[in-house]
Amino acid sequence: MLHSMTGFGKASLDSNLGKISIEFKSLNSKNIDINFNIPSLFKSMENDLRVVVSNKIKRGKVDCKFNLSLDSENFSSQLNHQIIKKYIIDLKKIVDANETELLKIAVKLPEALSKPPTNLNKQIIEDIKKIVLVAINELIDFRIQEGKSMELDLLKNLSSIEKNLEKVKTFAPERSKSLKKRLNNTLKELKIEIDNNRFEQEIIFYLEKYDINEEITRLENHVNFFKKTMKHSNSEKGKKLAFIGQEIGREINTIGSKSNHALMQQAVVEMKNELEKIKEQLLNVL
Repeated sequence: MLHSMTGFGKASLDSNLGKISIEFKSLNSKNIDINFNIPSLFKSMENDLRVVVSNKIKRGKVDCKFNLSLDSENFSSQLNHQIIKKYIIDLKKIVDANETELLKIAVKLPEALSKPPTNLNKQIIEDIKKIVLVAINELIDFRIQEGKSMELDLLKNLSSIEKNLEKVKTFAPERSKSLKKRLNNTLKELKIEIDNNRFEQEIIFYLEKYDINEEITRLENHVNFFKKTMKHSNSEKGKKLAFIGQEIGREINTIGSKSNHALMQQAVVEMKNELEKIKEQLLNVL
């Protein structure tokens, strides 16, 4: 089963501070890259949370965003009532305005709001760790579902390569006959007397030089190995599949350079096109 590196997960918690929500987003990357966008209140937890995330996610660029929405009761308790009232009284001496407008000004002045709590109790810390795991597991599930879709696409691409490889096989005998005929016609046009036995030996040597049976066999083996690797239980196989893809490309290129046949060249072009699609998909495979 394949895992994508693209994913999304979220979870939330109602606490005495208010509603805490956590979002995880991941994209493809060569290594693990974790970034936290976290309120100062939770900064003390960042290192512990980073360990939790890195233990669950081994590769990809992961962005984690924390949001804290204070409830109305909690927010009102942060207001310094006495200081705000004093500001309003002083402002009335300066400007002629209603109390609503003066209140809007007063709450923005220094010490109008008391500092939020700086310490988190153990229960909130444990609850946050739990919802972090919930969000991460949701992200992993997203990656698995995305991986299933990618696996179907890759199998479709591999099937197309196999079909075009079968075309190459059927063109091989025709290519040999065509090559022999072309050389014969060239010699006749040049009106050169040749020894038939020597000519046959040269033809055999020439055909052996451009023989593609070994490349076909290796290409078939690479395609089968690619499929087998996709089914492996290990979730991290993107780099290995990319390496196998390089080997597939090497054999396709060799077949193309030896083909010397128009229809065979067309089949090679189609195989190259499918391989490019595979390479693009593998950039996002874990």
